[in-house]
Amino acid sequence: MDENAHFQIDFVERLADLPRADWNACAGVGNPFVSYDFLSCLEDSRSVSADAGWLPRHMAARDGTGRVVGCAPVYVKGHSQGEYVFDQGWARAYEQAGGRYYPKLLCAVPFTPVGGPRLLTRDAAVKSALAEALARLCGNTGLSGAHVNFTTETDQDALDKAGYLTRLGIQYHWTNAGYESFDHFLDALTARKRKAIRRERRAAAEAGLRIERLSGNAVTPAHWDAMYAFYQDTGARKWGRPYLNRAFFDLLGERMAEQVLLAMAYRDGRPIAGALNLIGGDALYGRYWGCVEDVPFLHFELCYHQAIEAAIERGLTRVEAGAQGEHKIARGYLPILTRSAHRLADPGFHKAVADAVERERRAVLFERDLLMEENPFRKNMASG
Repeated sequence: MDENAHFQIDFVERLADLPRADWNACAGVGNPFVSYDFLSCLEDSRSVSADAGWLPRHMAARDGTGRVVGCAPVYVKGHSQGEYVFDQGWARAYEQAGGRYYPKLLCAVPFTPVGGPRLLTRDAAVKSALAEALARLCGNTGLSGAHVNFTTETDQDALDKAGYLTRLGIQYHWTNAGYESFDHFLDALTARKRKAIRRERRAAAEAGLRIERLSGNAVTPAHWDAMYAFYQDTGARKWGRPYLNRAFFDLLGERMAEQVLLAMAYRDGRPIAGALNLIGGDALYGRYWGCVEDVPFLHFELCYHQAIEAAIERGLTRVEAGAQGEHKIARGYLPILTRSAHRLADPGFHKAVADAVERERRAVLFERDLLMEENPFRKNMASG
């Protein structure tokens, strides 16, 4: 328990120790990843646990009446896996200097490189209290530092005032400029890019595949069986071992069916590839993809083109297609800046990291400007 002049901050070891209604009232409804249901799927499936190196220490801020007025998803981390904000270089440097980097404190959504609120409240004073309490916990318990990944601008303001460093990154997002159809979107592209995308989309049909999008009750356990197999294949190739277990997908289907959107490809009735998206208040979030058969351009079709088509149909303002991937630019996904915040407990180490972050910031801004020169949109056309 932490105290300040206005709020009492509690740290709990399970999301289940906080009422669902209180958490969701603080989190709002726009971003599915900070919802109680999504985070509880991670914990209840034990994809997130002490054994996995993600020990929950969620924060709740209470006012003088005991009412929950703010909260945050927080974990004690024994490694830097599954974060998508890479600080392993900091860890090596600190340990070479005789320090102990792990465990550390992380405020984030596990395995999810999606920007969104982390200090879950609309009250600026509560945000500040949460930011300070996070850093104070490190000082009181010997954790090396507090990290807040993929923050929003409003969170970043509170974190800046609390002495956190701002670190920049790059992702690729598609923005809906009021398109009425996928062809309307293509009309905004240069002729060369437009022809390339049409060729990519034809490839799936020419390969004899059937493609469909599913949501809500249309997603069955058989679809989850297939999606988990695809996820395992991709995870084994990219990360060494997949982060999520099969139980997570069952829970996601039970608790968040209406926010799930699957894009699946079939050959002779058998699913051979799939992409999992979550539907937010104003965005579609691409998360996991995999396949059991290699088909040219199928990854682009399921992950990018189907997502754009779905976003246009649903009137969503953007598609966030996940981490990395300069190849997304040619498909209408432009580079945007992401932010994370870091406050190291050791003052000398904090200063050294601050210098490194400033140098990195200049490099990231330069890279973003270079990438924007590859903009596939026609001049004088709205690209979002």
